[in-house]
Amino acid sequence: MHTLYIKTYGCQMNEYDSTRMVELLAASHGLRVVDDPAAADLLLLNTCSIREKAEDKVYTQLGFWRPLKERNPDLIIGVGGCVASQEGMRLRRRAPFVDLVFGPQTLHRLPDMLDAALASRQPQVDVDFPFLEKFDHLPERPGQNGPSAFVTIMEGCDKFCTFCVVPHTRGREYSRPMPDIIREVRSLVGQGVREITLLGQNVNAYRGATGLIGEAGLAELLERLARIPGLLRLRYTTSHPNDLDDALIAAHGSIPTLAPHLHLPVQSGSDRILKRMHRKHQVASYLEKIDKLRAARPDIRFSSDFIVGFPGETDADFAATMDLIAAVRFDQSYSFKYSPRPGTPALKLKDAVPEAVKEERLAILQGRINALAQEYAQAMLGTRQEVLVTGPSRRDARELTGKTGCNRSVNFAGPAVLSGQMVLVEITETMPNSLRARWSGDLLPADAVEPRGFAHARA
Repeated sequence: MHTLYIKTYGCQMNEYDSTRMVELLAASHGLRVVDDPAAADLLLLNTCSIREKAEDKVYTQLGFWRPLKERNPDLIIGVGGCVASQEGMRLRRRAPFVDLVFGPQTLHRLPDMLDAALASRQPQVDVDFPFLEKFDHLPERPGQNGPSAFVTIMEGCDKFCTFCVVPHTRGREYSRPMPDIIREVRSLVGQGVREITLLGQNVNAYRGATGLIGEAGLAELLERLARIPGLLRLRYTTSHPNDLDDALIAAHGSIPTLAPHLHLPVQSGSDRILKRMHRKHQVASYLEKIDKLRAARPDIRFSSDFIVGFPGETDADFAATMDLIAAVRFDQSYSFKYSPRPGTPALKLKDAVPEAVKEERLAILQGRINALAQEYAQAMLGTRQEVLVTGPSRRDARELTGKTGCNRSVNFAGPAVLSGQMVLVEITETMPNSLRARWSGDLLPADAVEPRGFAHARA
């Protein structure tokens, strides 16, 4: 066995998990990744069950892979992630040609499962919830290909929103010890990573052992990570409004390396719908925290998640959501029509919203947020922005691309040696989904540890 093909569905946490699977199997079995499933000895599907028809997508993909198995009986096919955790043995019954079924918390057992499947020619299923055991058994991170990296700091969810399957597929909230996270980030920065995004289902619920006495929250972890020389930018996602405490709000004002952008899912602007969703926060408290964050960091931008057409959502409820969008002026959003998920309490709710109404409301909401995004983009014209250069542009290899602190993509002409550097550019043009800029010739050295200003004057 020499080659591996992996396909990933879903969020940044799944991307992180897929990266760790690749690293794990490279260390244990010497497997290298290939781009063609027909050329692989092992096929892995890392799944997500958040959205509607997630299971159908999985079985459709497995249907594409089945002929490969029929032509090559030695081929090993594995399914991991949240759908695997949710389906368990049912997945094997529907797709008996699958050899490995493992959950998000048992991916570290993948080498042993692979060995057992090869030796016995029997399927292996492991969808337990062993909590921190996963992180204790993952290998050290090898060399990274780019200047940005994800680091999972906690997993699971205790919120039990009525629409969400995460507590059932990822388990309860648990946090990694702080020294382990700091060690991983130091290693990544030593390999050239300049931007770290901390991940968790409810990342700001983080409470990790400090290595001394007691536990500490996300604010203290961010403060410690910000002291690492060479780390130029920090982000975290995804947050829950109820776990955004005053210490974390203050961190946005006191840690210049913390990006001026926060993804803070609200889901709805109607208190009545938020109660049906079991979100445990209200619009007023959400807006109060937005105001505090803007007071701490005036240039901060916000993105959010919205579910339209939740059972019982009236025209008035949707209007309240649009009012909230107008009040906050979100820069970006992840917005979806409500879709019933297996095993969630929302399945029992009455008053389903017609599909046509959902589609109309979603189009209105997305149109408004897109208009706000264009307003923000226009306001950036002529400003100087710190951009982390991630490499050549996909559309034009002669240009470079990167991200601003507020998570906008920027393309500009410049030498290839700038890849992995933090540079200052002047925004010259707005495009539908990106910005164009002129490189000023300035860059921020990777070993800079002095705090930088939050915003740059108009050029």
